[in-house]
Amino acid sequence: MKIIQIIETERLYLRQYEDDDFTSLYAIFSDPETMSYYPAPFSIQKTRDWIKRNQERYVTDGFGLWAICLKGTNEVIGDCGLVKQIIDNCVEVEIGYHILKRLWGKGFASEAANACKTYGFHQIGLKKMVSIIDPDNLASIRVAEKIGFTKESEVFIFNKTHLIYSSG
Repeated sequence: MKIIQIIETERLYLRQYEDDDFTSLYAIFSDPETMSYYPAPFSIQKTRDWIKRNQERYVTDGFGLWAICLKGTNEVIGDCGLVKQIIDNCVEVEIGYHILKRLWGKGFASEAANACKTYGFHQIGLKKMVSIIDPDNLASIRVAEKIGFTKESEVFIFNKTHLIYSSG
């Protein structure tokens, strides 16, 4: 698969997933603390399926979650991007993100999410985007607020109550 860079920021670039990203992504998705707001950390197969599902989204939707890479080293430190979700019977586009635990608190999630927000509005022409956040995930709430999202509602989705933060 040809590397397709989607977004560039001051410290990062986001590109489409490659199959070779498995090891870096599995280190993130298999970590119990990083995945504490998911039902469980990802298995090897679930990580492979995650990569494949996003590669399929690039074709069907024109976007998906992308690998976050550090400029200079090209290290994959997480993912961020746009994903279609069904919320209260409406299709919404979510900005989602995961960052390697050792790099938490350095602003990488906010930098990547803000770049995805700009991309969604200016490159895709979206009118609204959301983030679906577990009410206890204070770090993700801070990221959403930092990029200008505000709390819109609470919904029961993915088998539990989540906060919906939105741009519109």
